[in-house]
Amino acid sequence: DNLHANYMAVIFPRRKNMTWEAEDKASNDVKKVKSILSYAKYMTSHPSWKQEASKLIYDYIDYGNCFSMMEWADYRIDRKDKQQVGYVGPIRKRISPLDIVFNPIASSFPESPKIIRTLLTLGEVKEKLENLSINENNEMYKKLFDYMYNLRMQIRNTSVPIAEKDNLYQVDGFTSFRAYLTSDYVELLTFYGDIYDHEKNEYLRNYMITVVDRHKIMIEKPHPSFFGYPPIFHSGWRIRQDNLWAMGPLDNLVGMQYLIDHTENMKADVLDMNVATPFVIKGYVDDFVWGPFARIYVGDDGEVIPVPPSFEVLKANIETANYQTSMEEMAGSPKEAMGFRTPGEKTKFEVQRLENAASRIFNNKIKQFEEQQEEPNLNAGIELARRNMSTAQSVRVFNDDFKINEFVTLSPEDITGFGRIKPLAARHFAEKAEQIQNFSEFLNSPAGQDE
Repeated sequence: DNLHANYMAVIFPRRKNMTWEAEDKASNDVKKVKSILSYAKYMTSHPSWKQEASKLIYDYIDYGNCFSMMEWADYRIDRKDKQQVGYVGPIRKRISPLDIVFNPIASSFPESPKIIRTLLTLGEVKEKLENLSINENNEMYKKLFDYMYNLRMQIRNTSVPIAEKDNLYQVDGFTSFRAYLTSDYVELLTFYGDIYDHEKNEYLRNYMITVVDRHKIMIEKPHPSFFGYPPIFHSGWRIRQDNLWAMGPLDNLVGMQYLIDHTENMKADVLDMNVATPFVIKGYVDDFVWGPFARIYVGDDGEVIPVPPSFEVLKANIETANYQTSMEEMAGSPKEAMGFRTPGEKTKFEVQRLENAASRIFNNKIKQFEEQQEEPNLNAGIELARRNMSTAQSVRVFNDDFKINEFVTLSPEDITGFGRIKPLAARHFAEKAEQIQNFSEFLNSPAGQDE
């Protein structure tokens, strides 16, 4: 929770958190820069952008790996005056680390082929196929849905055993292939990357192939991205050599957590033994309940002797707090990030320097997330808008000077440029703090006060 709270605070520090770096003179035009940044702010102002970022950061912490991609969304609704209102544009989608397969020993993640698993309802698949049929005028999509629908109706209305198919198709989350077909869900397996077609004797580069029900091809075409590769992005917390699956901040702490659990359980057992001491019973003694004013009946030569407690054990220095502090620091979340200060008297600038030094792991990991997730998703969103915007679109932009919302009409050409968007958050957060600290020290020095 501490890591997540600080990551979110640094990634989204304020509204003006991005800039456009042009690669040529035409892309550096003032109007062009304003148009691109306006659309980028419109894209990131949608609630799903921050919500998906929060999920990605939890993956970043829990799994050590997070995956995302951009999708085109149309959330418009028709009003009574027949005007359509709502968000139309790119949205960021989290990909669960449990729903993606790739080559972990590839030289880089973009070069590795990937398979992503998606579960949709039958209605969502129908809508998806209808949209594909409209855009491409392909009757194949209608026939595919009819096949899927008839297959499900046949299985639901008959009791024909399909044991062979149950063995062949094992869909995760369902007990059998029959249970999968009788549900309202459809599994899509989408392949992204390069693949060799044995039948056509062709090497297909940058292809996208979607398989439905583990045996029917739904989509087979080159990926339309201008990047030349599928815009699917991966970020790992601790990179490992020769393995694209990274380690998480909590992986190295499991053993220490077991140690703390064992130590605390042992201390509780020792305390129980001292509070509820065992007894040495000699001779014949009736059963009794130990407690205040309890009566114990003993026979001749009977005796009940409580074992004297050893309070010295409770004074042992287990150093659990030190283990917990080390775990926080190893995870890249020092106590200074929570508002606690280390002991000892320090000046304001000494505190600043100590915080900067103590937060190096934190700053490094959050900059890594920003470079591998925030920046590529922003640029992929602009690229996706360039491909999907057919006409000019009115977008809402917040004016920081007048604190009001403005509406700007942008065309696909307005947001087309040679360059990239860079978020101004984590990478500049520590740098600015250091610059302000150095500048303040200079002003307070004799050189800064010399007239």
